[in-house]
Amino acid sequence: MERRLVHVNRDCAARLVPTGDPIEIRRGTFVTLTQDLGGNYTVIVNGNMARIDGADGDAIGFTPSVLHHDPRPDGRVDPDQVDAALASVFDPEIPVNIVDLGLVYERRIDSDQSVHIRMTLTAPGCGMGQVLVDDVRRRVNGVPNVSQVDVELVFDPPWSRDRMSEEAQLELGLF
Repeated sequence: MERRLVHVNRDCAARLVPTGDPIEIRRGTFVTLTQDLGGNYTVIVNGNMARIDGADGDAIGFTPSVLHHDPRPDGRVDPDQVDAALASVFDPEIPVNIVDLGLVYERRIDSDQSVHIRMTLTAPGCGMGQVLVDDVRRRVNGVPNVSQVDVELVFDPPWSRDRMSEEAQLELGLF
């Protein structure tokens, strides 16, 4: 994506990258849009990188992004919809979703319709870890019939780039 300058037309919440600290971007501020993936936006504001949630896309001139899934007729959780929700989560610094990055180690749907996810980060000290976990929880909770989402952040085994899909490696020029 080509970087472009955009005008913030209303106050909106954001998270600093990589610390995850919450900030407010004030109406009238100009930001540089660097990434528009998965319904979230990465911007440069006052010399800092920040992530704006897709629900606040209207603050920078986009239609707010909300995932929509049709419920299954049998009332069960659709594993494909859970996978799609996971694949809609992007690391704010890397233009690849967390599934293709190899950050999702396990996705399990139990008989009580709860979803359990084991995932990791590219680096244990990543300040965006809780932001990514919250994004996973929020997006998977949006899948019809999900009763609960548990996200376990693990660091064993440690992440390495060989966990990435071939597509992700190609996208990042590592293949």
